[in-house]
Amino acid sequence: MASDGREAFYHGTDTQGRAIRRPMSPHLDVYRFRLSMALSIGNRMAGVASSLGAGLAVAWLAALAQGPRAFSRAQRVATHPLGRLVFLGWGVATTYHFVASIRHLIWDSGARFEKKEIDEDGRRSVFVTAGLCVTLTAAFVTLARLRSKGTRA
Repeated sequence: MASDGREAFYHGTDTQGRAIRRPMSPHLDVYRFRLSMALSIGNRMAGVASSLGAGLAVAWLAALAQGPRAFSRAQRVATHPLGRLVFLGWGVATTYHFVASIRHLIWDSGARFEKKEIDEDGRRSVFVTAGLCVTLTAAFVTLARLRSKGTRA
């Protein structure tokens, strides 16, 4: 008889400490995967990415404090297409984490905690994040172009 890998999740104890067969915690085969689950996982990943990006910002500031050579090297890395992509990812992660955190604050107040409202707000948070990211990116690109025109003149 073939062993089912899920059996490992069915070992627990009752309140008296006796071994019983039951799921230790809900598992993916218990719940239907929903948008709110993906957004929750995404929020955690965005929090980690946002923290790592803050470390990059501190490294950039440290290069600024070390002098012109170190700052010039940091600027070459930051303005390289891959560096710009990393900063864009950091911006998206930080923006999404901010929007999702506001959503969690609303839930903590006891509001909008029905399944239908959670799903609606999840879709809204994705659209708000996308809108803010497009707006901020357009603003930064415009400012960079204006700045480069001013230095060429």
